[in-house]
Amino acid sequence: MGLVLNDVLACAASGSPHRLAVTLGEEALTFADVAGRANRMSNALLGAGVGRGDRVAWWSDISLRGVDLYFGAGRLGAAFAPLNPAFSAEEAGAILEYLKPRALVVDRAHAEQGQQLAKELDLILLTAGADGQTVPGADLDALQGQASPTDPSVPPPDEADIAAIFLTSGSTGRPKGVMISHRATWLRTHAGAAAHVTSGGKGETVMFPLFHMAGWNFAAMAWSAHHAAHLVHRPDGPELLATIERWSAGTLYCIPAVWHRVLAADGSFDVGSLEWALTGTSQGTTELLTAIGERFPTARTTVSYGSTETARAVALGTADLFRKPGSVGVPIPGVEARIAEDGELLLRTDRVMAGYFELPAETAAVLRDGWYHTGDLAERDDEGYLSVVGRKKEVIRSGGETIAPVDVEAVLASHPGVREVAVIGIPDDRWGEVVCAVIVVRDGHAPPTVEDLRVHIGARLAPFKHPRRVLTVDELPRTAATGQIQRSVLRQVHAS
Repeated sequence: MGLVLNDVLACAASGSPHRLAVTLGEEALTFADVAGRANRMSNALLGAGVGRGDRVAWWSDISLRGVDLYFGAGRLGAAFAPLNPAFSAEEAGAILEYLKPRALVVDRAHAEQGQQLAKELDLILLTAGADGQTVPGADLDALQGQASPTDPSVPPPDEADIAAIFLTSGSTGRPKGVMISHRATWLRTHAGAAAHVTSGGKGETVMFPLFHMAGWNFAAMAWSAHHAAHLVHRPDGPELLATIERWSAGTLYCIPAVWHRVLAADGSFDVGSLEWALTGTSQGTTELLTAIGERFPTARTTVSYGSTETARAVALGTADLFRKPGSVGVPIPGVEARIAEDGELLLRTDRVMAGYFELPAETAAVLRDGWYHTGDLAERDDEGYLSVVGRKKEVIRSGGETIAPVDVEAVLASHPGVREVAVIGIPDDRWGEVVCAVIVVRDGHAPPTVEDLRVHIGARLAPFKHPRRVLTVDELPRTAATGQIQRSVLRQVHAS
């Protein structure tokens, strides 16, 4: 048995049964509520034909039903596999064909498309949110309501069993199913719980959607400390701030793109309860970190780096935010880091994924000799602090020189006519590749020319890093969950 996901819930439900566990809008559940609902879900899934080793796909807008499924499937030794609710039927069908789940759980908004996919792929279809109406497939609410609230009569999962499968963001190609074992889930949960233990029980406001690993990781970190996870329907500034105010939340993590939304919202919300204002995914600029500190003076800020494959792995503490600008920090306890000869950051930790679902070659490419090859290029200073300088697959090779896109983007972003920018390499007969700047123009400004940008860069970058082509677009393509720029999409569209 060992370290398993459901121990997190069992400990909180036995030790703090009446404490608030999770909220979403007007809905609120205690730990006792969640434990009872999770057991009912386990028994409902078991009765529907789901068992150990199966996968349960969830294609739905955010709801507390997801929490029931996360723990309910986990107790059976089945893997919870959430899909982005914005997927088209074609996109969802491709993922379901790949993951081969035993059951597909949908809400009413996805019921008709889910019925067709379940028929085509021979899946058990379970529909939530029927509200007494006839729906395609089996009525999951009725099945869960009729099921026993006691622990299901099946052996508990082993720590090596897969607890969840999360899809990669797709910023580097076709999504892959990242398998996270029960042991890795438990270790990830407790590795980040220290901040919640010190936050006075105020709970975590979770900006991430529940089809993303980080949403569950932040929620479970709160649960491991017997604190609440406050979910939101969408990560916009007013809703996040209103959630903090309503529940007196103590912690908020946002990726930089979402922090900008929060900072742009009006200042009428009472957010004096906030003690942690965290960020990560990409390095936080000095300007952003300063703005967060000014807006939330009661909160401490840290920067963290990680991925679906490893969860949080590197962190920059509050005391180092401005002493080490641009850094993502040092490895957290339980993580080793080294930089390969080609500059790639490698990580070794017990929290790493079990592999990519049914993709042995892709798994072997990134998990080698106990080290996870992140695909990120990094540098380490003389104090051991790491900085991520680009993606290994995104580097531009021009005339024998290697160029990290983020180096060029950081300088171009300060041009007055540039609102957003992404740098890609495009093929060139003479140089192999040349630098292309894809720009969203700031309102009220004329589109900058190549010469404008080269003059702006001046001597801050070597001439071989200067753009030789500039394109303007209305918006940059970004991943749904983390807001990362999809350079691979830009290359496909513009590198011709």
